[in-house]
Amino acid sequence: MSVNFRITSGPAIERAGDLAAILTNLEKYDVLFIDEIHRLNRTVEEILYPAMEDYKLDIIIGKGPSARSIRIDIAPFTIIGATTRIGLVASPLRDRFGVLLRLDYYDVKSLMKIITRSSGILGLKVTPEGAQVISSRSRGTPRIANRLLRRVRDYALINRDGTIDEVIAEEALAKLDIDKLGLDIIDKKILDTLVLKFDGGPVGVSTIAASIGEEVNTVEDVYEPYLLQLGFVKRTPKGRMATNRAFDYLGVKKEDIPKLF
Repeated sequence: MSVNFRITSGPAIERAGDLAAILTNLEKYDVLFIDEIHRLNRTVEEILYPAMEDYKLDIIIGKGPSARSIRIDIAPFTIIGATTRIGLVASPLRDRFGVLLRLDYYDVKSLMKIITRSSGILGLKVTPEGAQVISSRSRGTPRIANRLLRRVRDYALINRDGTIDEVIAEEALAKLDIDKLGLDIIDKKILDTLVLKFDGGPVGVSTIAASIGEEVNTVEDVYEPYLLQLGFVKRTPKGRMATNRAFDYLGVKKEDIPKLF
């Protein structure tokens, strides 16, 4: 687009004056990107409304009885907001965006491209088979893929010549207790708790957290979303339940559970 790209975040814009300074410094057709836009202060949000609709900025000058409001023109611009919690964005702000898009998880091929690029930056040699092993266990998330790449690199440098192939990747990830679906030891503890200890549920999330020694927020925000995505766990009014996929993954049949105790 041959324009400037300005990046900021919701928590960084603490006062209305901070946002006003950003908007008045934008040049014609610049792109303003606000990450974590749901964390914008409500007072700051109100500054955005006339800016997004009419390219106008309302500023209060002075304090007390002598305070007055002036409206100034700003250059036409494009605003992009990013958030993982769209429900926390105020309706008046959300409705002013012309397009609402939802980003999905990355597929294996896309993650392989990211891993290949990252390996070039790190000066590593990664075979396509090695990149596929890492990408398939990255939960569809680039930052997890890059984290696993660095840990596999450490293993490859110590135990082999540094080249990451299929065998090295599988050995390294096995050391990290990350299986072919990307599940780690905590994920497996959650499934074991649901299936083996509580016959598949329903079980309250606080009970699950206490059973595995984790905080409730950690279970809900870190581990549960991926288990829900895989279809291993379902939420019910009575609590969490393990699905048939979870039983198959653990190699356990429902009728055999009482024999395990």
